[in-house]
This record gives sequence, C-alpha cells and structure tokens, in this order.
Amino acid sequence: MVLRGAYRVQRMLLMATIDPIDTQTVETRLLEQFVAVAAEGGVTRAAERLWAAQSTVSAGIASLERSLGVRLFDRTGRRLVLTTAGEDLLPHAHAVLDALDRMRDLATVDDADLRGRVRLGIFTSMDIVDLTGVLRRFRQRHPLVAVELMTSPTGTTGLVQDLVAGRLDLAYTGLPSVPAGVVVEPLREMPFRVFTAADHPLAGRRSVSLSELAGEPFIDTAHGFGNRLILDAALDRLGIRRRVVAEMNDMPAVIRFASAGLGVGVVPDSGVRHDGAVLELEDEVDPLRIGLAMRSGSEPNRATRTLARDIVAARVG
Repeated sequence: MVLRGAYRVQRMLLMATIDPIDTQTVETRLLEQFVAVAAEGGVTRAAERLWAAQSTVSAGIASLERSLGVRLFDRTGRRLVLTTAGEDLLPHAHAVLDALDRMRDLATVDDADLRGRVRLGIFTSMDIVDLTGVLRRFRQRHPLVAVELMTSPTGTTGLVQDLVAGRLDLAYTGLPSVPAGVVVEPLREMPFRVFTAADHPLAGRRSVSLSELAGEPFIDTAHGFGNRLILDAALDRLGIRRRVVAEMNDMPAVIRFASAGLGVGVVPDSGVRHDGAVLELEDEVDPLRIGLAMRSGSEPNRATRTLARDIVAARVG
C-alpha cells in the first residue's frame, strides 16, 4: 500500500452548522492549516509551526471557508477565535488527520519508511534530555516524519491539557499527578533549592527553612507550572503564607531574577548557571519529577512510539 500526492477527503463532515456537500473534496493540508490556526490563535504562529508562509496559511483558511460556505474564525483583538462552525469542524478535522496518520502507519514497511507527524510539547528553558541531539538523529533516520514542537504559557498544566485534548501526541510533564488516560515515563528528577543574591543576609548559610523565608519577596513561575504546584502544596501543608512579587514563564528566569536581588527563588535546581547564592532547603518538599507523557486510551502511531522511545533512551542515569 503506497500513498502518493495530496491525500484528499470527501467533504462528508456532518455537523449542525455545516451542511454536507458530497460533490467536493477538501485537501488535508487545508485541515492542517485550520487546526494549526485554531491551536495558535493566529496565522503568524500557525505559519511558523507549519514551516509555511503566512500568505499560504491565510489563503488556505480562506479556501477552506469558501469550500464549506461558512466563516471559521472571528477576530477578537489580536487573536483569531473559532466561530460556532469552526468549533464544530475542529474535532472532525482532528479525526481526519489522525486517520491519515494511521493509514500512513499501515503503509510503512519498516522504520526507514516511517511517515507521519508527531506533535511534541516541550519546555524550552530546560534541558530535560539532549532533545536537539535526539531530534537531529531522528530526522536523519526518519526524514519523512514531521515533528512539531509546541509550548504552553501555562507550563506543564497546559501541555497535559493539550495532550488530553488530542492537540499533542507527546508532552513533557512535571505535574505531581496526571489525569486518567495519561501514562508517564520518568525522565529526570530535580530537588528544590533556595536561590538568592550573593549579598543577601542568608547567602552565607548552607541551608534555610521555608518558615524563615516567609517574610521575603518571592520570585516564582506562573500558576500551572509543576514546580509551583509542588511548592504551593508544601507551603499550605506547613501553614506558611508568602508574597510573590514576580511570576516568570520559566525556571531559569526565576533563578536569574533571584540572583539579581529582586527576591528569593525556591525552585528545582536545573543546573542553570547563575552568579547568586544557592542554599539547601531544610523542609521536606517533593522533587520535581519530569516525565514524558502520552495518552493511554489509543494506540499512538509508529512515528510517535519511535520518538518516545528515543527520548526515553536519552535520559541521564
């Protein structure tokens, strides 16, 4: 079984707001563009994700809207949001693209012929594994597989939500627990430490307790990050209230700001270089356990399974 050229799907998408038209077809590339714009909230980021020109994606969305006879997006400020028709179309578009991935899977004779796509949710600020090396070798062995890298402004919580919703195939997670239907392969474990400026009054000590830090201004990651969830739970357990003066979208930024004297940071030690002081934490706080998550309810395609195997094989220790 060999798949050649653009795979086209008969327009049989039965939805409340879109009438079925049997005589026309929709190219899957238009569905891919539609799904990307829906996920990214705009044409610019969708084009970057698809490695395409913005004009190509804009034209594709316009073509799809003409074919279906409905408007799929409304503009709200600087974002594009789905109309009711767009919301109806989205799960069907995902289903078509997933079915195509499975067909490509069946057409694959061996790993050298591996095809399809893998959507991987990552943390850009931490080297959980040597991901660039993994992806370079993966692309050399499987040049027909498209790997899409995605992030979330709400950290690991957003990545896992995207995984459960089917917008990702694999995702890094640092959540203390994951929803039903998600399995996690451990990758890395990082203990919490206290980061301060080199001239901070506590800088000369080897360790400190959370109760001693209660009056300090804190720098931390935003809500939704796994480390924030773990530390907040520990503080609640100890009955400690704190004042967070700045929230960052990555842990290295927390360490940099704390080292600059803008507050104290209590985050996992990821090995990032800094010019401040680091202290051991005297309280028992669970370490941040980073793993690779995937859905357990359905069999992933071979490309996803292969990339997951390569990432897990690259973990240290």
